[in-house]
Amino acid sequence: MKRKPSEYEVVNAQFLHSFRREPAPFEISPDAPVNQWYRRYREGSPFQVEDWESFRDPHRLTYRQYVLQQHGRETYVDALIDEHESAASIENLQPEYVQVLRKLAVPMRFPLHVLQMVSMYVSQMAPTAYIVNCAAFQAGDELRRIQWLAYWVKSLSLAHGDHLAATATARDTWEKDPAWQPLRRALEHLLAVRDWGEAFAALNLALKPALDTLLNGSLALLAKQNGDALLASLLKEFGQDSRRSRDWSTALTLYALEQRPELRGSLSAWTSPWQRTATDAVSSLSGLFTEAPSPLEADDVADHAAAQLNTINQDCGLS
Repeated sequence: MKRKPSEYEVVNAQFLHSFRREPAPFEISPDAPVNQWYRRYREGSPFQVEDWESFRDPHRLTYRQYVLQQHGRETYVDALIDEHESAASIENLQPEYVQVLRKLAVPMRFPLHVLQMVSMYVSQMAPTAYIVNCAAFQAGDELRRIQWLAYWVKSLSLAHGDHLAATATARDTWEKDPAWQPLRRALEHLLAVRDWGEAFAALNLALKPALDTLLNGSLALLAKQNGDALLASLLKEFGQDSRRSRDWSTALTLYALEQRPELRGSLSAWTSPWQRTATDAVSSLSGLFTEAPSPLEADDVADHAAAQLNTINQDCGLS
């Protein structure tokens, strides 16, 4: 008797009809740019195994389950926001700390949008629906984080000056502040990555975990030390999404290496320079943490991100 497939398998298995479809992925001329793109950067990627269909997300999430899960967590965040707005906790923040937030947290919309866009690219280019959905849910997580941080910035501006929510405030810092330029340069280069395997490795094994550690770890700690309980709680909540991203990224890397151990060379050739770029970007931003009334040491911020990337290498078998 055949085993009854799970809901997770029903909505994922053999769903992606275009992968390795001959003579071309899509039912138009094989010479069409879209077909050439997929054949070169997906089928032609060095990050390739014979059977992608046997990969499984450790969380086994379907779209239905993802929506239900996130709905429950949004209810929690709504209550969190209501609690702090009733207590007017943002109004009590020290002006010196708010100035650090202006330089460090307010411009975060730009890098987070890049993480969202590249997550969607990985989702669009992945060779199986089991990976497509993981990356799509990750993009949804990024959009959620962007939206709540935008709400938080607006709340901050209502208490400490309209200029904090002005586009020019965030854009000028993002484009001109020397501390931000290594990260900006790295993310603009990331947007130009075409190979789906390198996009996955650069995003999920380097830049995203480094930036997540900076935000959900170091910035959350800085907020807590400076009496900003709302921001600290929001960032802690976003950490759950980041852990889920690390879980499926680690599982996918280990699955690929189990299928083809020789892929370790290709992955390391991608992750090593991208991780160096990520640590340089965090190091450049780490000095801003020293300017708060209750500061963090710059070296501690940089070391925390570097340690997280080292842990990812160990967990993924890339050390």
